[in-house]
Amino acid sequence: MLIESTQIVDTFAEAFRLRYARLIVTAADAHWLDAALRAACGYGTSVIGCDAEIGVERWMEPEETPDGRPGAAVLACGFSADGVGKAVANRTAQCLLTCPTASVFDGLPVAEERRPLGAHVRFFGDGFEKTKVVDGRRYWRVPVMDGEFLVEESVGIEKGVGGGNFILLGRSLTATLAAARRAVDAISATPGTITPFPGGVVRSGSKVGSRYASLRASTNEAFCPSLVGRVDTSLVEGATCCLEIVIDGVDEPSVAAAMVAGIRAAVGPDLVAVSAGNYGGKLGKFHFHLHQLLRPA
Repeated sequence: MLIESTQIVDTFAEAFRLRYARLIVTAADAHWLDAALRAACGYGTSVIGCDAEIGVERWMEPEETPDGRPGAAVLACGFSADGVGKAVANRTAQCLLTCPTASVFDGLPVAEERRPLGAHVRFFGDGFEKTKVVDGRRYWRVPVMDGEFLVEESVGIEKGVGGGNFILLGRSLTATLAAARRAVDAISATPGTITPFPGGVVRSGSKVGSRYASLRASTNEAFCPSLVGRVDTSLVEGATCCLEIVIDGVDEPSVAAAMVAGIRAAVGPDLVAVSAGNYGGKLGKFHFHLHQLLRPA
């Protein structure tokens, strides 16, 4: 299969079940909202080593947010509800409580599965914190130096899909970086998804397992240009660089839509091929076959 001059490798991306929370973060203006999000989403790239994969799902206008201020929806993803709940509570306490003017609301208010949020953070108030129920939802007001930190008592947890991916194989580093940026920009407009790695891009694509017994994952040598000639390679002729885009989403259709949008935005004369990462179907039950996704209707 070709899209323009870019080859679409006949393979599939292998994704897996995870849990996710959605936070609505607001602040007084764009500067402090950006500061809050940068802190809260830091070190949130891979559940191989992080407490959660986390990123901005979408930006929100003041008329969309609970308090009428600039805001953003943030997705935090992990393997278990307890793990996601703990990560969200800790990041809220460390990064959002501390950020001037920030407030935090639950973006999944009807979710049946819930974990503590403000109920955890409120203890910083040292007994001076106050609570109030508005429209059936409980909030905590924690006194801080710029006024009060407003945070919802609990956060909803839902089932999602993690690890959707595709791999860009380019003629040069410059060309592959440009294709990756086009892909991430397109995915950012796809509802219900995040690309949690730096700039939405992974250069250290991984495989399950390692020669070192203590590691759960290691470099995917089949896509490393410096190892061509030393190992079996998945690089196609003309490709000198690979970059991976990893997508987490609220459900299977959202991840599929993001993959299609990202791949179609990335193709071009300097992108030799698009492939995907899988482990023979042993890692996860969600298989996104590139030819099926991209076949014309």
